[in-house]
Amino acid sequence: MLFSAVITILGLSVFETISSVDNAIINAEVLSTMGKRARGWFLTWGMLVAVFVVRGFLPFFIIWGFNPSLNVWQVLSATWSSNPLVQDSIHRSAPVLLIAGGVFLLFLFLHWLFLEDKNLGLPRTEKFFMTQGVWFYATVSILLVVISWFALKQNNLMAFGAVVGSSLFFITHGFKQNAEIEEKSLLNSARSDLSKLFFLEIIDTTFSIDGVLGAFAFTLSVPLILLGNGLGALLVRQLTVSNIERIKKYVYLKNGAMYSILVLGIIMILHSFGFSIPEYVSPLCTFIIIGLFFWKSKMHLNNL
Repeated sequence: MLFSAVITILGLSVFETISSVDNAIINAEVLSTMGKRARGWFLTWGMLVAVFVVRGFLPFFIIWGFNPSLNVWQVLSATWSSNPLVQDSIHRSAPVLLIAGGVFLLFLFLHWLFLEDKNLGLPRTEKFFMTQGVWFYATVSILLVVISWFALKQNNLMAFGAVVGSSLFFITHGFKQNAEIEEKSLLNSARSDLSKLFFLEIIDTTFSIDGVLGAFAFTLSVPLILLGNGLGALLVRQLTVSNIERIKKYVYLKNGAMYSILVLGIIMILHSFGFSIPEYVSPLCTFIIIGLFFWKSKMHLNNL
């Protein structure tokens, strides 16, 4: 039991760290244009907000959102509560939560595969899909229809969960697209440090949604999610401060993060339909995929 918990926490930390590299790069670039006092504030109080407020309360908020029959205190105490009504409610809502998170992660991966610029970690495959970018919206629409169709045969709420996951993807994607435009504006203007701090907090919140939803593929235990994601967020802050240029040189880490997201999304969807997958599978797959692309990045560096 202890070994499983440790592996889960480590897997969550690695996934949170690697999937947040883009966030760390944005943070570092914007921080480089800010005054010393504002940078210090963000790297202390901003860290507390990102780690303890956003990543701390978001898992509870998600569980409450899929368990509206529970009050706030019941959700907050669910991690240690022995109340069978609370535990049963969370257990019954798990398929809805898992299919929502799975669809979100699947769409996130497909958007990266079809539409985003990338270093080609798997050149033939990734280049082919980049030339078929026009098919992204058709692909995710058909996938949503198929997943919802099978979900309706199991539980109407599961089909609703799939739609929620799709909607959440497009909402957060809109924020991220706006962030890319806003980042360029901030880097090329004399905007106040206060506006930049506000921008960074919004970006942190948006990126944290990916990590928290992906965490449910590892475990439904909120304490483990808090520990794993919290540790990962602290590592991201450390990267922002000291090693971001070095991390940028590992050009295929983003590819590893996205293929991990694909696997985690599939695992969540399979879980939601009742497939029994051991908890160690998610962290093991994450370690293997990230490790492969880290090695590929290192080989690329050595050949420069």
